[in-house]
Amino acid sequence: MTPAAAPGTAAVTRALPVPADVAWDALTDARRHGAWVPMTRVEVDGPTGVGQRVAAVSGPGARRGLPGLPDRMVVTRFDPPGTDAGGATGVAVFAKQGPVLLGEATVVVVPTGPSTCRVTWTEHVPLAGPLPRELTARVTAPLLGAMLRVVLRRAARDLTSAERPSD
Repeated sequence: MTPAAAPGTAAVTRALPVPADVAWDALTDARRHGAWVPMTRVEVDGPTGVGQRVAAVSGPGARRGLPGLPDRMVVTRFDPPGTDAGGATGVAVFAKQGPVLLGEATVVVVPTGPSTCRVTWTEHVPLAGPLPRELTARVTAPLLGAMLRVVLRRAARDLTSAERPSD
């Protein structure tokens, strides 16, 4: 289920059968994003949290080290969730620093029970350049929405397989 998003904003919501802290730790660890975001490699400079810098590169050969579209971000908010239903909502904001992509990505994790949560990942990404940001954000939103559906599906698969006991 996807909530109504402001024009130019992609938003995808997914219920996960894992505790909120497990989802939070995985989804806010940008090092893991390279496994989930199609055609993307990710590097970080330090521990997960406010001030961490993230450098992602996306493109057909990005995972093999080839050049692509750079996406430089810094974590500007990092408030972990509570651990059970009614607990605090977790919010992490990754501010995009250019040179092409601006705006922000936000990960929200809401505890819905002791072993379940709901995640909403939004991206509002206008392009740098001469065109109006409101226009370019509307152009990027559909592509970002498709990407977010893939990302959350892959993340859910990884997290639920990690939660299952091995035989």
